[in-house]
Amino acid sequence: MSFKTADLSDQTEGVAQIVAPGLVNFGGKPRFHGQIVTIKSFGDNSRVREQVRSPGHGKVLVIDNEGLMHCAMLGDMLAAAAIENGWNGVVINGCLRDSVDIASMDIGVKALGTNPLRSVKEDRGEVNVEVEFLGATFRPGEYLYSDEDGILVSATALI
Repeated sequence: MSFKTADLSDQTEGVAQIVAPGLVNFGGKPRFHGQIVTIKSFGDNSRVREQVRSPGHGKVLVIDNEGLMHCAMLGDMLAAAAIENGWNGVVINGCLRDSVDIASMDIGVKALGTNPLRSVKEDRGEVNVEVEFLGATFRPGEYLYSDEDGILVSATALI
């Protein structure tokens, strides 16, 4: 289903949250949407690994690494697992790696930037908790819409 965030923003007249600019498109699918699943973790992608290896059912994984750029929270192997398990997209308040490979994959991925350093694996992080970054609040079960113009978050499905 095709949509444009600009049109959705106009249609919702301020009801949907607009995520502030700052995230860069890295995935091969710049337009994606789905219900939100969140992860809050600081430099540990253990929960990311668990989630992308579980059924995604067309959802979008939102990872809050608190905007820190010291390591990657997603790489090509986890992005491939996300595709295999039916995730529509991943949004990272932090970095990823393997950006050239991820650019050729059929998944939406946005992040603040890249960093070749992998994260630690210490089994830390929280799943399905409310997270806030770039002026928006991401709540599990709400909906995220992303395209070349930006990201909207809505409590209800818009399409």
